[in-house]
Amino acid sequence: MHLYAIGDIHGHLSLLQAAHDLIAADMARHGPGQVIHLGDLVDRGPDSRGVIDFLIRGLAEGRDWVVLKGNHDRMFTRFLNAPWEPEPGLRAELSWLHPRLGGPDTLRSYGVANAGDRPLDKVHAEALQAVPEAHAAFLAARPTLHQAGEAVFVHAGIRPGVALADQTETDLVWIRDPFLTETASFGPLVVHGHTALDAATHYGNRLNLDSGAAYGGPLSAVVIEGREAALLTPQGRQRLEISR
Repeated sequence: MHLYAIGDIHGHLSLLQAAHDLIAADMARHGPGQVIHLGDLVDRGPDSRGVIDFLIRGLAEGRDWVVLKGNHDRMFTRFLNAPWEPEPGLRAELSWLHPRLGGPDTLRSYGVANAGDRPLDKVHAEALQAVPEAHAAFLAARPTLHQAGEAVFVHAGIRPGVALADQTETDLVWIRDPFLTETASFGPLVVHGHTALDAATHYGNRLNLDSGAAYGGPLSAVVIEGREAALLTPQGRQRLEISR
């Protein structure tokens, strides 16, 4: 059994399409497998709308894909539903429309300009008109955890010592420490993104696929067999050795 996973997309449609091309080439050699997207579909990149269209279309065509929710996807949904409501995982002085977070970039892809520089109520009203209901419903319905094979797939991580069934959504989409500093086994291999690195990295108990597409880095696609993983490249599979 082999599975595929794609790290944080952040509105980069061309990178997502290239990742799927690498997966298709690997499937042609090794057979089909499920593809799990680790969330953060939107924000910072130029075409969040295009990313969501691509994923909705693929699922409608019957592709064996799973699309998880990331913290940026949740912030987008929260803005559409209740823009004045605070996001539990976000520092109080920030909001989704802060340029560091990329909300204005996402709204720009829907035709809402200068979202970070205008009154919130006006931007919200325009967003409700511009964002298709199908996109809003798709984002709101994303799961936060997926188990397959010997792995569990989440956006940010899990809280050590808490059963998978008892994990909170806020931890699944926002956690860093104590998850990132835990060296003991979580049971299944935890495949996640959220914390940007220079390259996909296997730590033995977890596998981080956020290689910084949001900041000009690549979008990583991997194949997972058991607890082993390989980065997909134009030259083929590149085994990810465990980092100590």
